[in-house]
Amino acid sequence: MAYIKNPVEMMKAIGNVGRKKGELSTFQLLLRGFMGGMFIAVGGALATVASTGISSIGLKKFMLGAVFPVGLIAIVLTGMELFTGDVMCVPVAVFQKKTTWNKVWRVWLWVIIGNFFGSIFWAYLMSVGPFVSLSASGATPNVFGQAAIKIAEAKVLTYQSAGAFGLWSVFMKAIGCNMLVNLAILLAFVAEDAVGKMLGIWFPIMAFVTTGFEHSVANMYFVPVGMMLGAKVSWGQFLYWNLIPVILGNIVGGLLLIGVIYHLAHGKEAVETN
Repeated sequence: MAYIKNPVEMMKAIGNVGRKKGELSTFQLLLRGFMGGMFIAVGGALATVASTGISSIGLKKFMLGAVFPVGLIAIVLTGMELFTGDVMCVPVAVFQKKTTWNKVWRVWLWVIIGNFFGSIFWAYLMSVGPFVSLSASGATPNVFGQAAIKIAEAKVLTYQSAGAFGLWSVFMKAIGCNMLVNLAILLAFVAEDAVGKMLGIWFPIMAFVTTGFEHSVANMYFVPVGMMLGAKVSWGQFLYWNLIPVILGNIVGGLLLIGVIYHLAHGKEAVETN
């Protein structure tokens, strides 16, 4: 039977990984962040294709959630970087006195920049490849591209139409999202084998996507790919009505609801056993 870490061992391992992240060079953070953003976009593109044409709303959402976790699985198993995970991992190292807040800000900054460019790269690839139909007159969005446009507009214009409450709603959805994303990361740390890590990641990520929460790095793919295909959304609208409140909500969900709470629950013992 495969060995699994207990909660104290889990927190110690997270602190050690957070310390190592703080020691990475800027190039490594950007490089790994680029790949992390691209892998999340791969999951987003797959989710769009797999859910297109399903008439049942619940089944459509479940299909979105069922395939999306491939991105985080790839990131965790191959050692790439994701801003929403680093929101929890690196501060835990601070709580355990293994790194500093200056290193936290540095990791967050360069990783989210890398995530953005990785997501944009995959969005462009999809917008000129699988999401368009080609003819002598040029390229037009196919059924998958049209689905991508609808997703992009829903992620921005829905909140804009609700005004201040829309901002509050997207912020709260982002909190719920990153609580579940970092729960997935905790479960990946608990498992020692690849299958256990994949299962630990799959269930919470499936839950966040199917429920309809908001993930900042995923949205760096979902909204731009729709914009590239013709969605009626500007960069200003995307930043104000989605990306900025989602980043803030993701920080609250990952740092406070997972990082701080689990440190309070198990961190003292983790420090004592170092």
